[in-house]
Amino acid sequence: MDLESYTARYLPSIEQEMVRVFDYLPAGPEAYGMMLRYHLGWTDPEGPRGKRARPLLLLLCALAAGGEAAAMDAMPAAAAVELLHNFSLIHDDIQDASKTRRGRPTVWTIWGTAQAINAGDAMYALAHRAMHRLAERGVDAGRVLEAYRLFTDTCLVLTLGQHMDLDFEERSSASMDEYMTMIGAKSAALIAASAEIGAVVGGADGKTRAHYAEFGRSLGLAFQIRDDILGIWGDEAVTGKSARSDIVARKKSLPVIYALERSQALRDLYAEPAFTEEQVDQAVMRVEETGARVYAETQESRAHGAALTALRAANPAPEPAAALTELAARLLKRER
Repeated sequence: MDLESYTARYLPSIEQEMVRVFDYLPAGPEAYGMMLRYHLGWTDPEGPRGKRARPLLLLLCALAAGGEAAAMDAMPAAAAVELLHNFSLIHDDIQDASKTRRGRPTVWTIWGTAQAINAGDAMYALAHRAMHRLAERGVDAGRVLEAYRLFTDTCLVLTLGQHMDLDFEERSSASMDEYMTMIGAKSAALIAASAEIGAVVGGADGKTRAHYAEFGRSLGLAFQIRDDILGIWGDEAVTGKSARSDIVARKKSLPVIYALERSQALRDLYAEPAFTEEQVDQAVMRVEETGARVYAETQESRAHGAALTALRAANPAPEPAAALTELAARLLKRER
């Protein structure tokens, strides 16, 4: 079975599980649940719903490690990681003052910052409630506790990554080592946890779990570096985000850090209190002059290769392994 077949098979079940978790929302004004459903793309039949890459990764790792029964048992955890990811997006949009996501106004621009923070908090709580449903599926208690530990530890790591990311915006420079620590916590941590939680539910031993975790971590690094590339050179019509958004927000992304280390002209621009439209164009030009895009694409490819090496070391079942390899390839060089 190829990735398309697994996607068609599992995504409806992931969505159904997420909908079931919403039954735990307390009754209240219509807008209370509407904010969450809007963000997830449920209020409009044609609404954008994101890639759902993390829950699909989790289920495929459970399948690769423990078979079909394990994949179905892992469905609540798949819903949990997607809800946690979307919690982080709601809060990120506020912290980054992002007005659009997936081509639509962000939650905070419609309902205000205070209500959007509360909506994110509700999504966070729902993610934890989703993890509890593993026990209701009859998953071994030890595996449930270990999966939940990984999940909560990852929540803490995500806050470290976001702290560093926000801190970088206030600083004139950041080192490449700091950047790799930041994206390891902010972006790669949840993808690594998704892969490892799937392996845990699938019954993998400690050594095998570590390989799945490394597969997810390296894949997450490649995924974030691709986001960094799209944040400067992406097509707004495809990404649904403002073009050159990372430059405008002064994000210390990998291409920017690489270029700042090599261009005095770019450092001078970043010393300005704010960018004009013309200075944004100049900054992009300075970044390109240093070869930062080629460097970033090379690092992305290296991380992708490391992910595949770790996956092979986990000795997964052949069919889901092929699907995981295809999923990794799709995330590499994506345009959104």
